[in-house]
Amino acid sequence: MKFLTISGPPSSGKTSVILKVIDAFKQREMNVGVVKFDCLSTDDDKLYEKKDIPVRKGLSGSLCPDHYFVSNVEACFKWGKELGLDILISESAGLCNRCSPHIKEVTAVCVIDNLSGVNTPKKIGPMLKSADVVVITKGDIVSQAEREVFASRVKHVNPKAVILNVNGVTGQGAFELSSFLYDSAEHETLKGKKLRFSMPSALCSYCLGETRIGDEYQMGNVRKMDS
Repeated sequence: MKFLTISGPPSSGKTSVILKVIDAFKQREMNVGVVKFDCLSTDDDKLYEKKDIPVRKGLSGSLCPDHYFVSNVEACFKWGKELGLDILISESAGLCNRCSPHIKEVTAVCVIDNLSGVNTPKKIGPMLKSADVVVITKGDIVSQAEREVFASRVKHVNPKAVILNVNGVTGQGAFELSSFLYDSAEHETLKGKKLRFSMPSALCSYCLGETRIGDEYQMGNVRKMDS
């Protein structure tokens, strides 16, 4: 089974792009499923269900969303194998910009939109920097000059990535993206694989539910600003 991690900032158009790409995959008679990871709430699973796409939804709630992803992705992969999927897509929002769901040897896609601001690419971190493909959306509502400047900023952050423009409404560019992803490697399991980027250090009193402010309540990994 092919496994793809697709991530990007909220409202960048990930789900719209994935739906169009799945349409293209279906033209090749491929059976595709989706695992949607989010933090508090999402209705994106209903959009997949409307198109008879097998989908699982996972909400991290009060847990670190990226830790939640890592804790569940292997079981989700097994679910896809049991369904006999040809391709399983993992969709997540890359919620803290310091982590990424991208896994070594697994094709990684970052979706980012032209409206997010020209300085956004350098703020996103490993979710963009370690992606194999960067999909830029919403190009139809900015000028050609703005599209070129934004793409150059993306290229500066991740010079090795393939950059594709996809319109999540019309589907323009989705077939080209699906053709690139079609050549992704097959995987029997995720067991033993590693993340492309380590998570920031955590494990502090606030991770464990502390709400009081003060040095006496700060335990675990604590770092102070330089005075």
